[in-house]
Amino acid sequence: MSKESKPKVVGYLRVSTDRQAEEGHGLDVQRQAITKWAKESGYRLSGLVADEGISGSNGLDTRIALADALDLVRRREVTGIVVYRLDRLARDLVLQETLLADIRRMGGELFSTSAAEAGYLGDDPDDPSRTLIRQVLGAVSQYERSMISLRLRSGRRRKAEKGGYAFGSPPFGLRSADGELTVDEDEQRTLARIRQLHEEGMSVRGIAVLLSDEGHRTKRGETTWHPTTVARALTRSSR
Repeated sequence: MSKESKPKVVGYLRVSTDRQAEEGHGLDVQRQAITKWAKESGYRLSGLVADEGISGSNGLDTRIALADALDLVRRREVTGIVVYRLDRLARDLVLQETLLADIRRMGGELFSTSAAEAGYLGDDPDDPSRTLIRQVLGAVSQYERSMISLRLRSGRRRKAEKGGYAFGSPPFGLRSADGELTVDEDEQRTLARIRQLHEEGMSVRGIAVLLSDEGHRTKRGETTWHPTTVARALTRSSR
């Protein structure tokens, strides 16, 4: 089969923390696994889209890359979406099943590079155990993440009780110094610019391009901005 005749898929990647997004932890692993899967499965990878630093428990309105992937399926530009694992698509079981149903309704397929999950993605009326097993796997995964989150919250609470900031990476515009949050003047100026452009009706994509052109720096100190970085800055600063 020639390269042009192979069915096309889009790879969807997601990392859930700011540190993972800024340092690339997790993205490379997902990218390599998806690229390898496409090569070995006879699909042509049309591209990769990533939601960086976006928790799977966040609302779908913050997951711009996922919306782009779904739109490619809707427009029939790709035959499906491939993920590293199902929890990259959604952490919540109900949302996982809803997104899977939407992808099928649009005429697409969802693929996972995980061999343990791949066999249960296709529903079969004559074998309802497939759906059951997939949902059980999703429920177990959801439970494990909830327990990890509980332990982290407990640890942070104990640290906070001893004094100091103990709740992850500070929002854009703030920084942690000696266990206390302080204002970062440079980031505050950039944040004011983001809010101004947002209030003027500019899309997060447009804001990202303009910030890059104007030389504003991300929390990591880079001058290349992504839509998800802008969306995250707006969301976290409004809390």
